[in-house]
Amino acid sequence: MKLLAWIAVAAAAVMVTGGLSAYGYYWRLQNAVQHEDADRLIGGDRPRKLNGAINIFVLGSDTREGANAQYGRGLRGKPPASDTMVLLHLSPGGGQAIAVSFPRDLMVSIPACTRRDGTKAPGSAVALLNEAIGRAGPTCTVHTVERLTKIRIDHFVQVDFTGFKRIATAVGGVPVCVTADVHDKDSGLTLAKGSHRLKGEDALAYVRSRKGFGDGSDTERIRRQQHFFGALAREAMSAGVLTDPGRLNALLRATAESLTTDRGLSVAEMLKIAQGMRDLDAGKLRFVTVPSAPYPLDHNRVALTRPAADEFFDALRKDVVAPAPAKAPAVRPGKVRVFNASGVEGRAAQVAAQLGDAGWQVAGVGDLPSRPRATGVRYGTGAEAQARALAALLPGARVAPRAGTPPGVVDLVIGTGFTRVRTSGGVPVQRGESRASDEGCERVA
Repeated sequence: MKLLAWIAVAAAAVMVTGGLSAYGYYWRLQNAVQHEDADRLIGGDRPRKLNGAINIFVLGSDTREGANAQYGRGLRGKPPASDTMVLLHLSPGGGQAIAVSFPRDLMVSIPACTRRDGTKAPGSAVALLNEAIGRAGPTCTVHTVERLTKIRIDHFVQVDFTGFKRIATAVGGVPVCVTADVHDKDSGLTLAKGSHRLKGEDALAYVRSRKGFGDGSDTERIRRQQHFFGALAREAMSAGVLTDPGRLNALLRATAESLTTDRGLSVAEMLKIAQGMRDLDAGKLRFVTVPSAPYPLDHNRVALTRPAADEFFDALRKDVVAPAPAKAPAVRPGKVRVFNASGVEGRAAQVAAQLGDAGWQVAGVGDLPSRPRATGVRYGTGAEAQARALAALLPGARVAPRAGTPPGVVDLVIGTGFTRVRTSGGVPVQRGESRASDEGCERVA
């Protein structure tokens, strides 16, 4: 989904080199694409364009209409949501391309939007970013992101589940490697440990899966999707898709009927963009995620990290070579007391041993008669940073100060919903951690 706009505009240039007949064929394909008049629907309330960089917003829609009805039959009629949202920033002359991922659980302000039929969708002071598309279509998401980032978005491309499956199949599949067996009944993904080449349903299940990998968070899924789409870009280039008119035609033919774009993304505009991308290869495409952190009112959601997010968006807006968002400085493990409220005998000692191996100073172990479901991390004066670092290792843990906890000490209360302690860096290995095939996994031929 994230690379669709990049592949499409590069494809246009290659096809035209094949002659007028290829151009006419592409024109027929373009007519199969649905269009939405973003300029009319958004109006004049948009950021000013500062330079010649091109910004294309790519959305993956989870609509259950038409051919997509098989994915959750009980969700028919449900307003669509954006399961993937990426801002593709292309510098003039093909100097750099940056794909910026926006978490679907990002809490933002959604402005009032105009629907295709002219009716108005009311805005919200705070809502999930992925809700905007269900309120007034993809242009509402574009309008929301422009307000959020102050970056002018030139074009958008939306693709649904069916379109994504066709893309992955058209390039011959995408190589991935999983470090443990994966079984996610929600997405339908089943993979044995090792290397695979995914296409069709398997490719879609892989990028949709949350519970089959890592801690099940959207942040973890974004990281995996970035690896997948990077591999898709390399596959398209190395397989010669973009230099083979026949394979290129197959790729576009497979996706055209699944696309919705803004009215301004015409064949002529695609050619113009493609001419500036001729020297761009897959290695110059960087994937980053907007700077974000847990939303204070609900740690299952995320919010932009200020001022890091503002500085990052400003760099993109000015077409500065934007570095990846800086990671928060590492926090050294501190003193921790571990209390077992899970009802499972010996759990406190087990967790304390794991934390000790990770460098924490275990100051005490005990049992509590209460049985809270959620695992709690409580901290004394001066230990908030250590408490949050500890909570990052415990899926679903809740952090709060506690007057009865000594200064500089963190109290861990293990609830009945406790599952595991993550390994260093908060990346679990008990479930199917994924990495690109060129990062230590054998490439699938």
